Amino acid sequence: MVRALCLLLVLGLTVPAQAQETRTIVPQSPILTIEPDRLFTDSAFGQRLTKELESEGATIAGENRQIEAELIAEEQRLTEQRPDLAPDDFRLLADAFDEKVQRLRREQDAKARALGAKSDEKRREFLAAVQPILAEIMRQSAAAMIIERRTVFLSADVVDITNTAIARIDAKFGDGSETMPPDAAGDLPKTDPVARDDTEQKE
Repeated sequence: MVRALCLLLVLGLTVPAQAQETRTIVPQSPILTIEPDRLFTDSAFGQRLTKELESEGATIAGENRQIEAELIAEEQRLTEQRPDLAPDDFRLLADAFDEKVQRLRREQDAKARALGAKSDEKRREFLAAVQPILAEIMRQSAAAMIIERRTVFLSADVVDITNTAIARIDAKFGDGSETMPPDAAGDLPKTDPVARDDTEQKE
């Protein structure tokens, strides 16, 4: 994200100055510092995206708990059936159950990976949306670059523009719902119902 930020801001030097919707005092310095993570976590725009991602994560976690409970119950039923089944018949049911467990694990892992990739993509989209604001601050400061604050050994607080950038992002975008509307349902992979499988059909 840091490299992308530097690239966008260097490119931003060629962006024409836009109308200043929110005027705030900016430092006059050839180098500015910023905390990129705070742009996302402290702006209304980033907070809305964070809540959406957390909601999807909670949905996946809820599915995991439901799947675990249903698999435990199914394993218990299979164990109770064992004394009444021939060894070969029990082995077929046990193998089918193990296959189901592995399939569901793969599906849920895929959802988690997809959500992680989505989070990275949302952050990139957020940065692209707010880049003109950062470029405008650079122009007003007559700065040549903006660098991430944590990479700097020592600097004066006055050259940090994080709060200024957040204020302008909030003023221009609000929660960003018009810029980046909430995703439609169904972006993540679907999981088949746990209770419908060959293991139960053969009981």
